[in-house]
Amino acid sequence: MTEHTFEPRRVSRREALAAGAGAAVAGLSGCLSGGGQTSGSTGDSAADDGPTVVASFFSFYDFGREIARDTPITVENLVPTGLHGHGWEPNTSVTKRIVEADAFLHVGPDFQPWADRAIRTIEDDGVDTMLIDAREGIELASLAATLDSDEEGVGENRGKDPHFWLDPQRAKQSVDNITEGFVALAPDAEDRLRENAERYKTETLEQIDADYRAIFDAAERDVVQLAAHNAFQYIGLRYGVEMRPLVVNLAASGDVKPSDIVDAKRVISENDIRYIANGVFESRRPAKQLVAETAVEAYFPVTPYAGVREEWVEENWGYEEIAYNINMPTFEIVLGNVAPEEIEIDGWTDKWRNFE
Repeated sequence: MTEHTFEPRRVSRREALAAGAGAAVAGLSGCLSGGGQTSGSTGDSAADDGPTVVASFFSFYDFGREIARDTPITVENLVPTGLHGHGWEPNTSVTKRIVEADAFLHVGPDFQPWADRAIRTIEDDGVDTMLIDAREGIELASLAATLDSDEEGVGENRGKDPHFWLDPQRAKQSVDNITEGFVALAPDAEDRLRENAERYKTETLEQIDADYRAIFDAAERDVVQLAAHNAFQYIGLRYGVEMRPLVVNLAASGDVKPSDIVDAKRVISENDIRYIANGVFESRRPAKQLVAETAVEAYFPVTPYAGVREEWVEENWGYEEIAYNINMPTFEIVLGNVAPEEIEIDGWTDKWRNFE
């Protein structure tokens, strides 16, 4: 195993653009800060009378606002701050907002039932809201063999894992899908849209992929125990690590069964695991139980980019910032690459060790 301490990556491209070229300094320690993002706006120079896109999921809202930067398109995130985008059920006002928008950016069928219902409303009523499927043409992986048979999804996606965006390479295809939709929506901005998309894929997603790979390649351990739902398989597939979810179904609200705890205890014991990962937007109770009843010393945060906390909104965090400030430090710790106190983001370990 390579000996090293975790250091946060350079300032994100979003922050560099907001603060000016002088802010782009490599190796900045501490949490990244942003330019006043509010849930529901690109925060850029979009014209008030330009087309509006509403997104059903945070990750694709973030991809969309990067693609739409400095164009007339405004992108809004429909999922409220603090909620997980998979399992949330909105009221009818959200469907009304979708119908009023110029385009609805969604994650494909059979993932968010409320989004599927909104799409049927648009199609059945002849509403002219454009539909942009971020998942179109993306090959989904088969679900883990441990998945409950009644949680395997429905329709053509039965037995498939929908969380493809955790793989930066698959995420690039969704950026292309979103770009094509935006070009159709605002053809006069095509050049800028395509430039933004290509820059985001090459400068952000490729770098995230490389930095994830460096973390996983440095590890001797190849098993990660998650006190979280079954959302991280694509990370394991991309980087050759076994992701062991505590909740084996696809929804973050899934119940933890006694057998799930028993299996997690076995994995922890067999692999001499000292640190586990817990979903930011999921219950802490199972993780606390494992800390109390096994050799695990602490749990640390992970998220499938499915929602945002209030402070992340205030700091204008997106997919990139969450990767570097939440998931990567935790994977370094749970893989055994570094001790928690070696994370060099100011205050990170104190804040996130056994977080509430």
